[in-house]
Amino acid sequence: MTLHFQSASALAGLIRKGEIGCLELLDRFIGRAALLNPRIDAIVVHDFDRARERARALDNQSDKSVPLFGVPMTVKESFDVAGLPTTRGHPELANMQAATTCLAVRRLEEAGAVVFGKTNVPVDLADWQSYNPVYGTTSNPWNTDRTPGGSSGGSAAALAAGLTGLELGSDIGGSIRVPAHYCGVFGHKPSWALCPNYSGAGPSAPTDIAVLGPLARSANDLRLVLDLLARPDPADTGLAITLPSPRFTSLKTLRVAVWNHEPGQPTEPEIVAAIDGLADRLEREGATVSRTARPAFDPLPAYRIYLRLLHAAWGGNTPEAIIAEQRKAAARLSPDDNSADAWMLRGTDMPHGIWLGLNQRRHAIRRLWNAFFQEWDVLLCPVFATPAMPHRQDGTTWERRIAIDGQTVHYNDQLFWPLMIGGSHLPATVAPIGRTRDGLPIGVQIVGPSHGDRSTIAAAGLLERAGYAFAPPPGWE
Repeated sequence: MTLHFQSASALAGLIRKGEIGCLELLDRFIGRAALLNPRIDAIVVHDFDRARERARALDNQSDKSVPLFGVPMTVKESFDVAGLPTTRGHPELANMQAATTCLAVRRLEEAGAVVFGKTNVPVDLADWQSYNPVYGTTSNPWNTDRTPGGSSGGSAAALAAGLTGLELGSDIGGSIRVPAHYCGVFGHKPSWALCPNYSGAGPSAPTDIAVLGPLARSANDLRLVLDLLARPDPADTGLAITLPSPRFTSLKTLRVAVWNHEPGQPTEPEIVAAIDGLADRLEREGATVSRTARPAFDPLPAYRIYLRLLHAAWGGNTPEAIIAEQRKAAARLSPDDNSADAWMLRGTDMPHGIWLGLNQRRHAIRRLWNAFFQEWDVLLCPVFATPAMPHRQDGTTWERRIAIDGQTVHYNDQLFWPLMIGGSHLPATVAPIGRTRDGLPIGVQIVGPSHGDRSTIAAAGLLERAGYAFAPPPGWE
């Protein structure tokens, strides 16, 4: 595999061995981005001059022991980097510069990373695509007629195309996991509140369900970055969480539950079949596999709880004009409307007492998840109902419809698989496991108990060593 598709840890290793310098490596990535980024519009903010200054300084540094020493990387546009805009797709913010660099990016830089740009997002990070009026439309390097996903779509596209060495994304409704699945890379959605990111400009409190985490071309890079990010905010009094080690050491000792379809939640058959094929392979390798084991709760009521909690989490940053439109839409709902949109709209202006009741029910479900994971190391399930979608920019997400396995459903009904995991604050690692007949990547969501992040990443690493690894898209090698 060529230099630009190496893992971040491999790139740092090349520098430590003296096979390439930090500035030379950075310039190789900048040159490739200048040549190829116009094909997909993934890297939308450049910080080349400051990155070169930092790379030169690292080349003059004798201690190269930090884990990301000299690794060129980009971060999602929504992360504050001092001196760069953070627009979240809003044109009125395009000329405003962040005053400080957020905690997560500072930690990666302290570990030796060289941040040379930012990658594209949808407006307000609220779509499974990545387009906005500031930076345009990001395309999937596997097929530029398709989206790379969202909201960390620029992140996954840049990694898959070999334009960056590592990425930092965020996730509330699949925003790390869906792009990783769509673009054939690895991604990790940590347990909720595990990785703080106070920047001085945004909210001081963490948003319910929302997390930040890495995207990479290897499972080992996910582990490495998680170790850097999963520490308390130094300005806080919180205690460090000790993440338990995996209980398994090989595929043969792995206990796996497989949940690859759910009645009433259409999922493309090729995704269902790919996970079934993975389960077959794990059985041949000696793993203990169940296709029927489930946590002891009814998924449909749980999903509807999560939808209302998700809408409440978004609501804290929603402008009043949009909330007013949501009130009108909620008033027009039919009592028989059970779409994801309808259940979220019913949460508009939710009284705090109602939220507390939903949160109590959520935590009862979390206990059932944790009981389930006493018997099973990980759960395998789809990341999303579809492989990478064609570009869609018609109306709002609430107005769109999409065909899945011969059925026409609301666009946001695709929330089932990502939200069943995120709504209970569980960790999930995405690993590539195959491709569709049309050559689009398929990923699997590897789920573990709360704070079982090391287990989900370790399971992804076992799959990677078994051949379920990142591969460059055709035409990008």
